[in-house]
Amino acid sequence: MNRQSHYFTTKDGAKIYYEDIGNGHPIFFLHGWLCSSKFWQRNINNLAKNFRVIAMDLRGHGNSSKTLSGHTVDQYANDVQELIEYLDLHDLTLIGWSLGGPTVLSYWKHYSFEHRLKGLGLVDMTPYPFSPEDWNGHALRNYNADAMNMSFLAYQKNPRQYIETFVHKMFKDGQVASADMEWITAEMLKTPTAIGMAAYSDYLMSDYTSVLPNISIPVTVFSGEIGIYLNGYKQGQYIASRIPQGTFIGFHNAGHMLFYEQPEKFDQSVAKLAGQ
Repeated sequence: MNRQSHYFTTKDGAKIYYEDIGNGHPIFFLHGWLCSSKFWQRNINNLAKNFRVIAMDLRGHGNSSKTLSGHTVDQYANDVQELIEYLDLHDLTLIGWSLGGPTVLSYWKHYSFEHRLKGLGLVDMTPYPFSPEDWNGHALRNYNADAMNMSFLAYQKNPRQYIETFVHKMFKDGQVASADMEWITAEMLKTPTAIGMAAYSDYLMSDYTSVLPNISIPVTVFSGEIGIYLNGYKQGQYIASRIPQGTFIGFHNAGHMLFYEQPEKFDQSVAKLAGQ
């Protein structure tokens, strides 16, 4: 099945790359920090057999333009809204992984009144990375700005080394095939370090926990067992418990890239969410 690649220009001039494939109820994928639509490569074609699948590159990431402005979670959500409106999508299932998760919550907070959504997917994410609460498994929890700045210094000094270390953390027990390390690192290096730091600092400091109880549609929360987060299951279970129609699905023997490590299980769960 051939993917159709496109560019869309936002109101403030950012050029957004996206892929659009298949027919049926739409599923819209949002990737994580420094990542791109390519990270869904094991999911898109399979789901496109029964659904219309859209996957975009956030501004500054992947094949999108490297504009230096607008690298906040809320602006990313604005970009998503503009593309959804441009494509005139309805009965939409919006799925966000990692940084894409708060972007989904921001979209719900600001645009749920448009009634375009039928379901949400939150994939191995935290609604507030700086939160001091016990449920939060982020390494920089409890407002750890000092560690954030030390991390950014290491990122600036040697982006490739920093990213390779980060990639190991995305897989359970740090086991990454050499071919995966090659393409993932190449993809993450497409985001300039200044953009990466701007986006990540806003992500760390943005609190969307209050959005969870106000979501009035079905939400599936996916969590890896061991990976980026210190206790992914505890975090995911808390998030699902705060959402009226929240469902938790844990991925045993999978890490942060659970959808890549266990694509069949993930795709089946997404199809169930999108098909209800």
